[in-house]
Amino acid sequence: THTGEKPYKCSLCSYACVSSSHLKSHMCTHTGEKPYKCSLCSYACTTISKMKKHILTHASEKPFNCTLCSYASTTSSDLKNHMYTHTGEKPYKCSLCSYASVSSAHLKSHMRTHTGEKPYKCSLCSYA
Repeated sequence: THTGEKPYKCSLCSYACVSSSHLKSHMCTHTGEKPYKCSLCSYACTTISKMKKHILTHASEKPFNCTLCSYASTTSSDLKNHMYTHTGEKPYKCSLCSYASVSSAHLKSHMRTHTGEKPYKCSLCSYA
């Protein structure tokens, strides 16, 4: 990881990473598979770390509170992202157009409009 080498490469796109587990999680973006299922609701996701974060949404304790409104969160990162709604700041900027977002996930999704990648395919028909 310190060398910058990314030996694990996706056979379906240009994604490359440092570990086989990251590649396995990435492949779910192509297959639509969400192997981690919440036992408390219908939520499903691709990684254990996302599931751990999701489980916190079921907790009644939300220690991270906004000082400007009644918003409360289980994680400091969610509170940080929420604060952008008050400041209007959109720190995640597209390098190819003027799009900007408060969320890195939204920017990642937006980037697919430039690449044409459609990772989610219907299992019943050919729609992507």
